[in-house]
Amino acid sequence: MILKAKALLAGLATWIPGYDHVRTTGGTNSARYCYSVWLRHLILAQGSGRLPAGVPRVVAELGPGDSIGIGVAALLSGAEKYDALDLVRYSDLSRTREMFDELVRMFSEREPVPGGSEFPALKPALERNDFPHHILDNTTMRAALSPARIATIREAIDRAGESPTMIVYQAPWNDPSVIQPGSVDFIFSQAVLEHVDDLDGVYAAMRKWLAPAGLMSHQIDFQCHRKADTWNGHWTYSDFAWKLAVGGRAFLLNRAPHSRHVSLLKQHGFETLIDRPVRSASVLKRRQLAARFRDLSEDDLTTSGVYLLAAPARE
Repeated sequence: MILKAKALLAGLATWIPGYDHVRTTGGTNSARYCYSVWLRHLILAQGSGRLPAGVPRVVAELGPGDSIGIGVAALLSGAEKYDALDLVRYSDLSRTREMFDELVRMFSEREPVPGGSEFPALKPALERNDFPHHILDNTTMRAALSPARIATIREAIDRAGESPTMIVYQAPWNDPSVIQPGSVDFIFSQAVLEHVDDLDGVYAAMRKWLAPAGLMSHQIDFQCHRKADTWNGHWTYSDFAWKLAVGGRAFLLNRAPHSRHVSLLKQHGFETLIDRPVRSASVLKRRQLAARFRDLSEDDLTTSGVYLLAAPARE
């Protein structure tokens, strides 16, 4: 299929000297969004029965985006250390500082998990949006939100990237050695893994980082991100056409379908605990697919997103 004109022009524009093609990633400049995303991942992970009670001690996030607000939400609920890894330095610490007091207030008041009409498309979905008192009880929250601890977290935001601190922000990161093997209890990402070109390397890195009893939680979006006229139209473009769409960007979409992630989980020694696809109808005929995608299964062609929870496989 011919590359959508807008996608082609956007790709070509990235080569214009002085043209700034780095855009905000969206979402994480809102305290309510960050609060909602963190609690969704925490609730589903704890529901698996594979995490110790309470909040994971060390958490790591791939692709924090415009702020490190989701990781700060993890710290405010009791996590002791947060590693943030990004390919491009998007995060603006001033945004995080602006959201901090609102996040403290939301946890202090045990607000329900924002969703519904406020964030209708936000995944993973929950059965109910009550505050998770069964995970974050009053004793846990009193300790997590003590005045001294809030002051420590506030200072850590200002010193993010320095060492030692409870927040480690690294962008760009390109070496798994940035995190000590077996040191992370919980890895999560929100609409990030669809942008990673070296998926094999990233899954290998996450397997090294996770502690034997650790978990990782990922929401992945397989849609075209407005680069085609149908949600899965990016699978109709040849590799050459897609290269034109990417242009000079450090990344765009890897176009890997659901089955690729499932395969990599198994290949790198993970056990899949939850595989919850988001289904969307496909209007594409198989002949419209680019050669490399012509053998996609019907499941892949109709999976527009997925929530994956996985753990190191038990021997």
